[in-house]
Amino acid sequence: MTGDFNIRDSFWNLNFLFHSVHSDMLFDITDSFSLALSKPIENIPTRSLDNDQNSNSVLDLVFTQSSSMEFN
Repeated sequence: MTGDFNIRDSFWNLNFLFHSVHSDMLFDITDSFSLALSKPIENIPTRSLDNDQNSNSVLDLVFTQSSSMEFN
């Protein structure tokens, strides 16, 4: 499962300092389908802004079956 979930969270974006209750709900849903967040090797923003007052962020996420050979 992939998509732009528009949830900023420190769990997948180390530059963002806060935790979102929306990410908890997302994890509850993905867990019910036996999916787990696949984290990239390099932590780079997936959303780049042209506004210097806001920071770039990670909003695009990939969830895979935790038993999948491609998980890691």
